[in-house]
Order: sequence, then C-alpha cells, then structure tokens
Amino acid sequence: MIANVEQPFISLLGTSGILLQASAPLQLETQQKIWGLAEQVERWPNVLEAIPGMNNILITYLELPEDIEPIKAKLLDAWRHVEGIQKDGKVIDLPVIYGGAECGPHMQDVVAHTGLSIEEIVRRHTAPLYPVYALGSHPGFCYLGGMDPTLATPRRQVPITDLPGGAVSIGGVQTGVSASQGPSGWNTIGRTKMQFFDVNKMPPALCRPGDYIRFCVEEIIQ
Repeated sequence: MIANVEQPFISLLGTSGILLQASAPLQLETQQKIWGLAEQVERWPNVLEAIPGMNNILITYLELPEDIEPIKAKLLDAWRHVEGIQKDGKVIDLPVIYGGAECGPHMQDVVAHTGLSIEEIVRRHTAPLYPVYALGSHPGFCYLGGMDPTLATPRRQVPITDLPGGAVSIGGVQTGVSASQGPSGWNTIGRTKMQFFDVNKMPPALCRPGDYIRFCVEEIIQ
C-alpha cells in the first residue's frame, strides 16, 4: 500500500519544462509514485519526455501554452490518484575496498562527524539493500535510498575536482558511487572496480531505477 504523500510543488523550468517536486523526506513509496506518474504523463498529448529524478519528475513539452494552470491542475490530480510502481529490479553485489588514503580519503571525516569507528561505519554502510531511485548528475550515476541515517555526513565545503570513477561516497543522507572521474562534494569512504557506465554496452548504464545495490566488503584499510 502506497503511503499518502503531501501535495508536491510545481514550477516552470526553462521555456518548455515543468518540474514536479515531491515533499521531503526521501522515501521509496514517494519514488514509486514518481515512477508511476512518469509512465502515465509520457502518454499525454504534447509531452516530449517525462524524466524521473530524486524526489521529482521533469516533464518537457513540445510547446507549453501561455496558461499553464490547467496543466498544473492536471498534474496534481494525477499525483493524487496515481498508483506507485513496484519494480522488480536486479540486485547488484558491489565489492568495495573501504578506507585508506587512496580508496577512502575522507573516511576519517565521516568518523569525526558520526563518532563511529571505521569498522562500525563499514558495518552500517553494507547492511542495507539500497534501491536505485533515479539516474542523474552524470551518466551512470545512481541516486540511492536507504542509507542508515546515523552515517549522514554534510557535503564537503570545498568540492573535490577529480574524484575517480568507482568512488563510494556519502553526501548528506545519501550514498552513491561515481560512474566516471569528475568533481564531487561528497565524502569518499571506499572504492569499487565495477564499471557503472560503458558506451560500448547496451544499455550503457549498469543500473536502472528499481534495481538494488548491495555493498560488500572486499577489504578494510585502517
């Protein structure tokens, strides 16, 4: 049974897009409603694409009318009545090397903020089965739900400019794995060798919304 969710916020995005933002907190039931709404809205006239995001959905139109109030009303009505989708995704076991200057350069920052030992951080980080809520940020990156709230650590004040692909990090109440090298403000606690995006494969992204990731300990470096 999908839980009742407060009315979302709807805003314009550019000249042809509308963003529906669900209310906090992040939870699987809300994301399932977003998946269901995306499938429904894509069948509406004049809709080019409906892209599920993390707690939101971006809807792009071939052409937006000057008066968008009827569209907003239609979206809110659809949100109230849509059934959440229970996706039967695959489970991906992800071996991770935790800690160490090379693989987990920010582990000590998470230790300092949470007051937990490295072993306890790893135990709590590997305990859940993490649902993939959405893909975004960069190709192949998965927004995951389900992290133990005791591991929540604020994002870094000064972002890292060249975080390597495969970095396992914590940012606020979320955890994730970078799919390619690039900037990040998250705290890296480990690294995996698994590749999350390959342009030579079809589909190129390893994960899809509705899949699950299980972090597994390959090694802990103190």
